[in-house]
Amino acid sequence: MTSGNLRPGRPGGRSVQGPTGRTDALRLGTRGSPLALAQSSLVASWLRERLGRQVELVHIVTAGDRSQEAISQLGGTGVFVSALREALLAGEIDLAVHSLKDLPTAPPDGLVIAAVPPRADPRDVVVTPSGRKLSEFRPGSTVGTGSPRRAAQLRALGLGLNVVPIRGNVDTRIKKAIDGAVDAVVLAHAGLDRLDRLDAVTEVLDADVMVPAAGQGALAIECVGDPSAFDDVLDRVDLYRGNVTLAELLRFVLDDPLSRTAVVAERAYLAAIEAGCSAPVGALADVAVTPDGAMAAGVIRLRAVVASPEGNGVLRRVVTGPAHHPEALGERLADAMLSAGAQTLMGNF
Repeated sequence: MTSGNLRPGRPGGRSVQGPTGRTDALRLGTRGSPLALAQSSLVASWLRERLGRQVELVHIVTAGDRSQEAISQLGGTGVFVSALREALLAGEIDLAVHSLKDLPTAPPDGLVIAAVPPRADPRDVVVTPSGRKLSEFRPGSTVGTGSPRRAAQLRALGLGLNVVPIRGNVDTRIKKAIDGAVDAVVLAHAGLDRLDRLDAVTEVLDADVMVPAAGQGALAIECVGDPSAFDDVLDRVDLYRGNVTLAELLRFVLDDPLSRTAVVAERAYLAAIEAGCSAPVGALADVAVTPDGAMAAGVIRLRAVVASPEGNGVLRRVVTGPAHHPEALGERLADAMLSAGAQTLMGNF
């Protein structure tokens, strides 16, 4: 079972009745785009339900929001998160919600990804008013995407597609297809799902055809904290006495171990191959689960792709390994890709 089959509307978190005596609101930092607000509102509703605390959304404008240039021209990794992280470190907000695929693989000192809630479908989708699938497009048809990863894999399909860069929020990109500026756009399934726009989807792309970005479909809840504090967080008796840090509490009520394991493997691969979130690189982990949906003590299947920006060279590899060592699996896959020439294919990304 793929971790991407989990949906954010059915979180596996826990209710905590102990630390509910505080009356001050949690300040949740978020970007102001419709998708960011939908994601942050979802997390806020979970926190209100499970902690009995008010949650205030604090809008933060990032470098990626201020510019319409291609992400790779803005510096790639981190353009949508730096301002949120600065607000966390300055004490202006208590926690932030990110699309995990936008996060650099190395967190800054003093911050921690406290929770990864249940992941949404990580795959990419095609949106086109004609209702055609990619294989039905004529050579020269224009397909819009702001992602070098998607662009490289689209070109590598050998369909003669004219892949063009586009920017803007989800509705803006869909409108480009509806208005005829492009014949189709490729977007993340998870984003359309969270915005209740799955009706616009023409085709869901199999992950073997279009490998998603590492962490796609997952959310990251980040706050001030120390990663070492999580060693025994689920067994800590004082969680119910209120003697717990915010990072530990977020882990306890929001984290999904299955989703976290999958994205840890994917991001370990991304870090080891030294590629940012704007590189033509994809990774997706499938974590074995038991019949009741819990993580099995079995294996992770991790697949990855590296493509040249022009799509004239593609490397694909799949490895498997134990679920309790996701980082090692990601690093092993990166070693295999680098030995096969991945760095040359990626170019300057």
